[in-house]
Amino acid sequence: MEERKKGLTIYDLAEELKLSPSTVSRALNDHHSIGKKTKKAVKKLAKERGYRPNAIASSLRTNRSNTIGILVSWINRPFISSLISGIEKEARAKGYQAIISQSHDSTELEIDNLQALYDSRISALIVSLAMGTTDYSHFDLFKDSDIPVVFVDRIPDMLNINKVQINNFNAAFEATEHLIEQGCKRVAHFGGASHQSIYKDRMLGYVAALKKNNLEVDEAIILNANSLSEEEGTRLTEYVLNMDNPPDGIFCANDKAAVSAIQYAKKRGIKIPEELAIIGFNNDPICEIIDPPLSSVHHPAQEMGKAAVQKALSMIEQNGTSETNNRVILDTHLVIRASSKRK
Repeated sequence: MEERKKGLTIYDLAEELKLSPSTVSRALNDHHSIGKKTKKAVKKLAKERGYRPNAIASSLRTNRSNTIGILVSWINRPFISSLISGIEKEARAKGYQAIISQSHDSTELEIDNLQALYDSRISALIVSLAMGTTDYSHFDLFKDSDIPVVFVDRIPDMLNINKVQINNFNAAFEATEHLIEQGCKRVAHFGGASHQSIYKDRMLGYVAALKKNNLEVDEAIILNANSLSEEEGTRLTEYVLNMDNPPDGIFCANDKAAVSAIQYAKKRGIKIPEELAIIGFNNDPICEIIDPPLSSVHHPAQEMGKAAVQKALSMIEQNGTSETNNRVILDTHLVIRASSKRK
């Protein structure tokens, strides 16, 4: 019996049920042309006999696998790991598996990994760009093959793409205005690579909040860093605190830099939030561990992953095409903690 299970095929099921192999195949794939009674009988026998579909053979026939490719920057970042979790959970619920690849924020590695994912005959691709990517021509391979591509969080500055994102402008505006409401008069901004739309929008939201509240927009304290790492957060904090007129508030475009800002300021004997109020972005777990706990913008990573899968599968059903409204925007909210709360 064990030998039969290992080699069991659709033809074996069809013979036992007195059905055609094509009917069995469609029943296993929930095809609308097959009745509920037949589907139930086929699936019941398949389960009893230990049948497993041959994914490799299927992908060779259709030139696609039942797999969604995921390409992100760093899988060890809390936001990205939550994003992947959301993608995998939704993909599995819909009968798909996921292949995960990371670019390490290298455009060259991003290009290599895209080719590998393409060669794996994925059915769709969900991607968050490498920090340095400014040319997006390597995605044409998927477009030309009608393989759906959904961009998440870090998205290209292009028209007619499918994307899942938050309103970065509004989120940054609210974070900056919170600092102002707490009494900050001179708020610095630490942003990421300015060519990335998410960091551009966060900077614009910060500027808009300053203008609304009649505060000076000082280019000297609007600083960008390539990766906005812990080291860069420390360097930027040291730079602004050594100014003749240092800021009394900092809005960081991620939590890594914000945590570094807290740590460096404390070493300098600066009281947080009394002398320097700080807020980050993403609401990473470290926000509750650092002393004082870090205020941040909650970024709905898992929900974004789920929405990206739903978008990709919708496009698969439409043979790779997409409706005109190809953007999904999810809500954010502030999580206020002791690093910024003065009142």
